[in-house]
Amino acid sequence: MDLFFFFKKFKTIKITIYNKIFAVLIGYIFLPIIISIPFAINLSNVSLINCYFEAISGFTSTGFTVFDNVKHLDESLIIWRSTSQWIGGLYFLFSIILLIDIFDNNLKNSLTNFISFNTSETFKQTAKILILYTSLTIFIFLILNLINLRTFDSLNLAMTIISSGGFLPVNKIDIILNNQISQTIFSILMLFSFFSLFLIYNLIFLKKKNINFFSEDFHLLIYLILLIIVFFVFFNFDYNFSIIFFSLVSSISNIGISLSGVPDNLYFIFLILVIIGGSFFSTSSGIRFLKIYALIKFSINELLSHTRPKHIYINKIAFSDKLIEQSDLYKYFLSIIVFILSLFIVSSLLTISGINFESSFKLGILTLMNTVNSSMYNLDTLNFSEMNYFNKTTLMVFMIIGRVELLTILIICKKFLFKN
Repeated sequence: MDLFFFFKKFKTIKITIYNKIFAVLIGYIFLPIIISIPFAINLSNVSLINCYFEAISGFTSTGFTVFDNVKHLDESLIIWRSTSQWIGGLYFLFSIILLIDIFDNNLKNSLTNFISFNTSETFKQTAKILILYTSLTIFIFLILNLINLRTFDSLNLAMTIISSGGFLPVNKIDIILNNQISQTIFSILMLFSFFSLFLIYNLIFLKKKNINFFSEDFHLLIYLILLIIVFFVFFNFDYNFSIIFFSLVSSISNIGISLSGVPDNLYFIFLILVIIGGSFFSTSSGIRFLKIYALIKFSINELLSHTRPKHIYINKIAFSDKLIEQSDLYKYFLSIIVFILSLFIVSSLLTISGINFESSFKLGILTLMNTVNSSMYNLDTLNFSEMNYFNKTTLMVFMIIGRVELLTILIICKKFLFKN
């Protein structure tokens, strides 16, 4: 009888948003310990902190690696590295559902018409994510097989693409993608990490097409088309456009891998694209395009309201019937502030510990945006295995901070700094 009352009381306990955030954070800290075990058992010459660093990098879908030569790894460990990304990407999507109350109403509207997420709706959306995530992984795997990649490489790359990760089964992607056709198809497949996970599902299964379910993806499509036009017109004079297109898609998807021959003078533009990111409900990171779009539109409307006070300017997202709420704009603005502060802190810590400022700044952006260092950012020569403990710890902390969404960090700070 006492046991019955205990479970009844436990069931009625209200789980706060702080409990949910801590639960997500604990997962990002302790699950990589399990992931690091095969590295520690099979690689006696790799330190425990390097094993944990590799696990954190994989689970957060970042892609920083302590292994200089992937060919020296057993194929089972290479598969394990890629699987850690796949699991991490799924965990990230589950965490968005768990923390849905933090985000704006437009994000909820892209999933369901329900006002709030009760337990049954949460489980329903979680099951939908699992099915879609697995199905898209299989689809990408099959397409990669069709372009004559060996099954082992296709499996690893499929898990890398869908999770927006950066681990590769080889040292350089050029070894696998050695022609323009395979490079272009791979670039298109990377867009699965850019658009919403629910896009294809909504297009096929929604009986009553609601524009709110497609608003963000429509904006992202326009954004992508404009980027392709700009890069083709202004940055395609002396270079193969398939390489430029590959780097462009890899950056906006926060994957970060690149082919050889990317022009060095475009790294700043690619970093800007990394910061902007993709869809709310994709595995990509970034501040998110729709947030930046909403803030720019709000700022323009505010300026116009001063020059033309008699006119009424409505903060409404184009191609949608939903208004941009003031509270959501505050959240967007705070996300940018937290990103700037986080970037300043991580860059300062890396600079103090011996890394030059330019590399620290670029590495700070990639760490917070969970994007792998590659030649298009001029950071491919970084050796993470030789970094000191302080640098590795700093990167691991900020890889997690970047993955749990920057707004949650502000909520945690509020919990400890303010009583009410």
